[in-house]
Amino acid sequence: MIPRWARIRSVAAAAGLLLVCATAPARALDLPSAFVQEVLIKSILVSLNDAVAADNFTVFHAKISKPFRDQFPPDKLKSIFKDLVDKHAVFDAIVAKPIIMDEDAKIDDKGVLRLKGHFDTTPKQVKYQLGFIPSDGAWKLSGITIDIE
Repeated sequence: MIPRWARIRSVAAAAGLLLVCATAPARALDLPSAFVQEVLIKSILVSLNDAVAADNFTVFHAKISKPFRDQFPPDKLKSIFKDLVDKHAVFDAIVAKPIIMDEDAKIDDKGVLRLKGHFDTTPKQVKYQLGFIPSDGAWKLSGITIDIE
């Protein structure tokens, strides 16, 4: 459990990770339904939680978009999320909580699905900003910022 006084902020790479790691997709996908958005959000955050808990980012790496995988191998992901690993962050309780969208989901002009919101978890609130691009025929993670405060 994370102490109440500890504020964890993991910004997945210096300035550019939240930005798309690829050019516009070859085939755009429609805005997914609210249900599919929830599945995307929870599945990637639970995968990140598992990677942090195991201190092993191999499986998480396999679930992200190809351009993201090419730019960020498992060891680099491990160093990016070092704060979460060092503080033994556990945020898998999100699966039982509804998502609270801070902004409407949108597909930007580069074809990136942008999802921003939080979970009303205690003692810490889990906030996220996620980017997904079409990769291998499905929406796959292309950028992430997670705050636990």
